[in-house]
Amino acid sequence: MISDSISLTHPPLLPTQHNPPKPISKHIATAAAISLSLLTLSALFISLSPSSTPHSPTHQSKLQETQSGTKLAHPVVILISSDGFRFGYQHKTPTPNIKRLIANGTEAEPGLIPVYPTLTFPNHYSIVTGLYPAYHGIVNNYFVDPDDGDVFSMSSHEPKWWLGEPLWETVVNQGLKAATYFWPGSEVHKGSWTCPSGFCAPYNESVAFDERVDTILSYFDLPKEEVPVFMTLYFEDPDHQGHQVGPDDPLISEAVGNIDRLIGRLISGLEERGVFEDVTIIMVGDHGMVGTCDQKLIFLDELAPWIDIPEDWIQYTSPLLAIRPQGNVFPADIVAKINEGLKSGKVGNGEYLKVYLKEDLPSRLHYWESDRITPIIGLVDEGYKVELTKSEDKECGGAHGYDNAFFSMRTIFIGHGPRFPKGVKIPSFENIQIYNLVTSILNIKGASNNGTSSFANTVLLPHHH
Repeated sequence: MISDSISLTHPPLLPTQHNPPKPISKHIATAAAISLSLLTLSALFISLSPSSTPHSPTHQSKLQETQSGTKLAHPVVILISSDGFRFGYQHKTPTPNIKRLIANGTEAEPGLIPVYPTLTFPNHYSIVTGLYPAYHGIVNNYFVDPDDGDVFSMSSHEPKWWLGEPLWETVVNQGLKAATYFWPGSEVHKGSWTCPSGFCAPYNESVAFDERVDTILSYFDLPKEEVPVFMTLYFEDPDHQGHQVGPDDPLISEAVGNIDRLIGRLISGLEERGVFEDVTIIMVGDHGMVGTCDQKLIFLDELAPWIDIPEDWIQYTSPLLAIRPQGNVFPADIVAKINEGLKSGKVGNGEYLKVYLKEDLPSRLHYWESDRITPIIGLVDEGYKVELTKSEDKECGGAHGYDNAFFSMRTIFIGHGPRFPKGVKIPSFENIQIYNLVTSILNIKGASNNGTSSFANTVLLPHHH
């Protein structure tokens, strides 16, 4: 059953700088959309001559130059996301390439803790900003701006939605180059980042995974001064299969095996170019996965004796129930009536859903300090789903989005490179800490964030000068 007493050990909420970011507001959203627009813009317009482009005829000469011992001009980080890679998948499937990174690098065990809600867009953007969703603005995969009624979806690229400073923008602010191969928010023209052609691929799920890896490798064939110092690489699997069949199906093993093959392809390409030991690889997921095949359902229409919830009040149903009442009603009254019905014993599985005013949510979730978050939030227990009306439809698959205290929502963190100790296991931590890890490895100044300023020093080896 749902309990407020779920404990979770994670770093305290401490800003990198002295003051944490303020909760988002309409004014901050506007400022975030236009700030830094003129900073180091010239860094994005460095034109590549025909002899130095990744796909040029002189690819082999550039490769030979790299193989001949030319060092990278700057530390380089490749941040890889394997969507929905639940912690433990790597132990259920032969993954020799991932195990190689683990054996010669650093792994969070037992797993990386996602932010709440454990959904794709909020977590990917937390990873690259170091901010909880209430601060970076992407509070769900789908939500409505209460100020103007605009709707955010996973195809929304307007800067007003995307607050904070993602790593690619931080890098460009330092006069360095970044390249993104699919990452939520990377196509947004914001501040100094203009999603430069050739270094910022528009999202296209049909692009073969091998092609994505090869594009990242091609950047290392550029002159060393032009190699991006920060790169992202994204794979939709095994999340795609997890939603279809849940976390325990052979399809998951097949998908994880393919991800491992792709990691091997990346490692081999870096070795061929003589830079594998010099490049930092950080491999993460955004969340885990739990099976939903046993029909643990809660139907909101069964609350009718206590309250009628109009459909247009409901922005999201499951696993995060998000309700924004309309008209002259008090959210506290709505919460009281819903919980009365859920506790009555007359709503099927009602004891596995608890509804809160957002300010009354467990503080460890950090999910109240934004007007984009609906006034009423419902938390369901692991594996349960909320639906509007009862139906006879049968389903069997997987889901995520649940409380990040559930172990099933954990994902992976593996770091390999000059600054990561070899063969080391570190305790689980929240993904908001990754931003500071990357800026420390790149030796650049980061933006204020919710991560702990000292975290990188506890994980990384000292810089070699």
